[in-house]
Amino acid sequence: MTPTDPPRPTGARPPRVLVLDDSPRPDLTALSGRAEVAYADASSLAARLPTADALLVWDFTSDAVRHSWPGGGGRPGWVHTASAGVDRLLPELAASDVVITNARGVFDQPIAEYVSGLVLAMAKDFHRTWEFQREHAWRHRETKRVAGTRAAVIGSGPIGRAIGRTLMALGVAVELVGRRERTGDPEFGTVRAADDLDSLLPSADWVVCAAPLTPATEGLFDAAAFGRMKPGAHFVNIGRGRHVVTADLVDALESGRLGGAALDVLEEEPLPGDSPLWRVPGLLISPHMSGDTIGWRDDLARQFVENFDRWVAGEPLLNVVDKHLGYVTDTPSPATPTPAGGPQ
Repeated sequence: MTPTDPPRPTGARPPRVLVLDDSPRPDLTALSGRAEVAYADASSLAARLPTADALLVWDFTSDAVRHSWPGGGGRPGWVHTASAGVDRLLPELAASDVVITNARGVFDQPIAEYVSGLVLAMAKDFHRTWEFQREHAWRHRETKRVAGTRAAVIGSGPIGRAIGRTLMALGVAVELVGRRERTGDPEFGTVRAADDLDSLLPSADWVVCAAPLTPATEGLFDAAAFGRMKPGAHFVNIGRGRHVVTADLVDALESGRLGGAALDVLEEEPLPGDSPLWRVPGLLISPHMSGDTIGWRDDLARQFVENFDRWVAGEPLLNVVDKHLGYVTDTPSPATPTPAGGPQ
């Protein structure tokens, strides 16, 4: 079964779509009369999975799918997660024949704008401007120019590319880093290999982590990486909290080696109110919101419905994840799940 010869729905009943619930629920009114939509939470998911043809992981912060995935017998043939990362589904689903799709494309530009805003805020010392304003203190300072600085963006997928493109519009020279080297890129010239990261860190004013979480990227930014960075450089993580050895980042900030850092993702979310991270000098923390612009949930629901339409038409699904790499590649999926006629 290939994308050029997709299966056609033959079941007598509408496909059964199970939604791992979160509030507010997705707007799936476009599926009315075309699908049987049911909802489950972490406690009921395991019992309902075997009767579903497709699973929409709307609560993408939950590990319930990994804990509930059937070891054998019936299970959904297609799982779509309303997030770019799929680390909360792996490795349990990698061993099955399920097709996984993700929300690639929804968050690219919003995250790029967020990262660029952080870069501008740190360069222009906005946080101290706000502090001085609250103190009614008139403190003139000189700030940094962004144009002419250098950035290393780790992660060459759509989010990393959007970040690089937006930073370049500000006059920043960008080195985009992927898993392997690629030459002749129309925007970035050469996409650098992950093995080149050590040689790029000493010259980067801004280091942005936008990589997928894989065994190769977990703990990527540790004491050694921060030690290689240019003194006074700034670090931004919008990937996953486990990309960073948090204690090592804290040491780099408290020692003054780094000029500042911003974390939109953390190892523990939500971050407890008594966490010492709230008080680390030069650290800006945001609650995993870099891609969440007004209307983002509607965008996610529309994306799922679009893929549903392709699914019932027997067409190849969009954003099929390579379950062994942990992200979407440019290689088409070798299979498209059958949409009806019972779970696979």
